[in-house]
Amino acid sequence: MDNAHFPLADSRTSMSSACSPHLSLPHRLGERMAEIVLVFDFDKTILDCDSDDWVVDKLGLSEAFDRLRPTLPYNSLMDRMMMELHSRGKTVEEIADCLKDAPLHPKIVSAIKSANASGCDLRILSDSNVFFIETILRHHGLMECFSQINTNPGSVDAEGRLNISPYHDFSRLPHGCKICPPNMCKGIVMDKIRSSAFAKGKRRFVYAGDGAADFCAGMKLEEEDVLLPRKDFPVWDLICRSPTLIKARVLEWTDAAELETVLLSSVDTLGRTGNGSNVKAARVVPAACKFQTSLLDAAPESPAARRDLEPCCSSVG
Repeated sequence: MDNAHFPLADSRTSMSSACSPHLSLPHRLGERMAEIVLVFDFDKTILDCDSDDWVVDKLGLSEAFDRLRPTLPYNSLMDRMMMELHSRGKTVEEIADCLKDAPLHPKIVSAIKSANASGCDLRILSDSNVFFIETILRHHGLMECFSQINTNPGSVDAEGRLNISPYHDFSRLPHGCKICPPNMCKGIVMDKIRSSAFAKGKRRFVYAGDGAADFCAGMKLEEEDVLLPRKDFPVWDLICRSPTLIKARVLEWTDAAELETVLLSSVDTLGRTGNGSNVKAARVVPAACKFQTSLLDAAPESPAARRDLEPCCSSVG
């Protein structure tokens, strides 16, 4: 279901000055940067919280959410919460104002703008929804930095109610992934991103995320690519349990400052190594995860958002 695949037409040639400052690069280096695709999860990666949790808590939906949580898939439940807000007289403008207060660290803003200015192709792959993501990106002047947003549809109807739909129509055609929630398999979407990028001559990928579904996307990366998992979050735990399923170089991060460092370092390395051969030689898998099996059983419990409690998905065995 590609109607949740949101390319921003001609955004690479019409970027705002705030997002695309003048940057002088050697011609060959500029060409190599243009071959790099940076794919970001949104919640707890770009945004320093879960946007759904933020809206649920700040707009007084916690009790209703927790009561209905066992009865509905997460994506369907968020749509139900938007119906509840509408019934209480809350407008989409009030939802947008709430989202604008969600924490986004200045280091993330600067990292995104720097990566965009270098010539890389930036995209989002998120299980949030397009209304939440675009509202936050526009508020922080980042919308034009991204060529594509892959997420669940979110639109306002004639009555002024925000409707949230699934990326995959799981009632009609389940995707069958055991890692991802029923409404979106990030591995399937990542395959589409890679195919569309390859068609444009883009060959190298950096993926940053925190959740279990980001592990599914990470399994689609190759040896010349880079995976940036948030340490001690679900994606990290899955890497620790099944490190051999990841072919890409793995560089962990814990906060916005570290993500900025490893992201821009990865971009610089990929840009200067050309075909990525040197990156293959420098591949890193967390040693504690791969070689000390006693640590696997003692792995710290990851911070859980409400979406991590999805009853319809199961973890890697």
